[in-house]
Parts: sequence; C-alpha cells; structure tokens
Amino acid sequence: MVVLRREIGDVLRDARQRQGRTLREVSSAARVSLGYLSEVERGQKEASSELLHSICEALDLPMSLVLREVSDRIAVAEGLLIPDTVPAELAASVGSAADGGWARARAELASVG
Repeated sequence: MVVLRREIGDVLRDARQRQGRTLREVSSAARVSLGYLSEVERGQKEASSELLHSICEALDLPMSLVLREVSDRIAVAEGLLIPDTVPAELAASVGSAADGGWARARAELASVG
C-alpha cells in the first residue's frame, strides 16, 4: 500500500540530499525542529500544508513540483502511465529553461524511474 506521508518524505529528503544540505540547515530555514523534519522525511509524521510550504521554501522548490513528483511516484506504484510533458503555460509560469526555472527545479527532484 502506498502511504502518502512516506512518499512526501522521500521526495523532500531526496531534494535536500541533492542540494547537499543537512537536516539542520533545512530545519533552521523552514523554522521547524530538526527532529520533526526528520520524522517527516522518514514518513513518520504527516506534514500540514503550512509545514510543507515552509519546507519547500527552505529547499527553494515550488510545492507544486514536490507534489507532482509525489503524484508521479504514486502513479507508478499504481501501475499507471505518467505523461512526460508539462503544459506550456505551466512551464512558462515557473520559468524558462534559459533562466533555469522549471528545468532546475525539476532536476532537484528524484526521477521516477
């Protein structure tokens, strides 16, 4: 069974580790205790939308990208095909490839395999 809090935690941890940041750095920037952030990353605690927003800001990642990655992971677990495209208007609103917006942020997240 797919557990949403575990998938969210995995995506957040993967993004933090890809940035080479410690739990302490991110917990301080997000203004959440180190222990609580650790529990969120391990899927032991449910992150409220406010807490998830703070963590995403601390990681400099749009929450929509984190949630999309979580959604993609769940779809794979359910055996569904995932479209490998992003609507042009969404990509434009996040940033062009020239400034590294969408491409940079998407690269911060773990690939879905």
